[in-house]
Amino acid sequence: MGLRCGIIGIANSGKTTLFNCMSGAKVETSVSSFSASGSNMGIIKVPDPRLYDIARYHEARKIVPATVDIVDIPGVSGNSAQGNRFLGDVRNTDALIHVLRCFEDPNVPHLHDKIDPAGDLDTVELELQVKDMELLAKKIEKLRKPADTGDREAKAALDVLYRCKEHLENLQPARTIKIKEEEKKYLSDIDFLSDKPLLYVCNVDEQSASKGNKYSEEIFHKLQDAEAEILVVAAKIEAEISELDSEAERREFLDSLGLKEPGVDRLIRAAYRLLNLRTFFTVGPREIRAWTVKAGMTARQAAGVIHTDMERGFIRAEVIRYEDFVELGSEAACRDKGKLSVEGKNYEVRDGDILHIRFNV
Repeated sequence: MGLRCGIIGIANSGKTTLFNCMSGAKVETSVSSFSASGSNMGIIKVPDPRLYDIARYHEARKIVPATVDIVDIPGVSGNSAQGNRFLGDVRNTDALIHVLRCFEDPNVPHLHDKIDPAGDLDTVELELQVKDMELLAKKIEKLRKPADTGDREAKAALDVLYRCKEHLENLQPARTIKIKEEEKKYLSDIDFLSDKPLLYVCNVDEQSASKGNKYSEEIFHKLQDAEAEILVVAAKIEAEISELDSEAERREFLDSLGLKEPGVDRLIRAAYRLLNLRTFFTVGPREIRAWTVKAGMTARQAAGVIHTDMERGFIRAEVIRYEDFVELGSEAACRDKGKLSVEGKNYEVRDGDILHIRFNV
C-alpha cells in the first residue's frame, strides 16, 4: 500500500537502534551528531499471533505476516542542511514515531550536554511547526489579493488560516487545531508536518525497561492532556534480544527483566494502529498470509491489495471471522454453522476477516 512510518528524534536518542530492531536492518549507529548522511529505509513485519492460530487448523507451506515501510530519518542536530533534509523526509511519511532520550550514558553525548526529554520534544516539534508556519504564510499571501477585492470564499479561507497561524505561533502543533468540519477544505492542500499522527517512545536504560524512570515520567506528565500514546522501551535491550538465536533464550532474558514480550513488538503494533491500518487474512495450501488495508476499505479494494486483476474482476468475497475459524476449526465447519458470509464489493473489511475473493477477468 506504500504506507510509511518515520522515526524521528534528536541525534543520539537511540532511534537508529530501534529502527534496526524493528526492520532487521544492520544500519551502523554512531555517537556523532552529524554522522547520518541520509534516511535509512526498511520494512517491518507486523507480529500477529492470529496467523499461527490459523495455522493450527490449516496446513500451509509458509506463513507471511503483514508489512509496513519504515524510515529512520536523520536526527535533529542544529545543522541547517541536515534540518532541511529532516523536514523533507518527514513530509514523505504517513505517521511518526518520536524517540525521546530518557537514559544517561557518558559515552553517548547529548546534543545539549543535558538529559532533557521534554526539551528535546519541544525542539523537534518546533522544527515541524516553523515549517508549517512557512507553508501557511505562503497560502495567506496567495489569498490576500482576492480577499481584498471582495472574494467571499477567499475571506472565509483567510479567517481559518489566521486562526491556524495564531495557534502555531503559540507553539501548538497543527494536530490540535480546532476547526469545523466544513472549514477543513481550506487546509486540504497544506501538508502540515505537525499534523501527522504521532507516537512517543521513551528510550530508557536497562534497569528501567519494565517501569520507566524519572525521565519517562516527565514525558507522561508533559503529555497527560495530549491524548498521546506513549511507550517505554529500552533500545539497548531490544538490540540484545534481537541477537539471541532461540525463543527459549529470548523468553529467559525477558523474564529476567520482568517483561512479557519484546518492547519492539509493542512498538510495531502501535505503529500499525497509528497508521489506522487493519489486517485481513487469506488462507490456502501455499500460504497463510496477512494483508494490510486502511480502515474503511471495501472488499473490492482489499482484493486490489492482493492483485489488481482481482479488483478489476471482483465478483464477491466469502468472509469468515478469525474468531469463528479458530473456534470451529475449518472453512467447511464455518460454512455448515452459517459462519461464512457472502459479501459484495461495498462490504467494509473488518480487522481479522479471512477473505476468499471470487473474481473473473
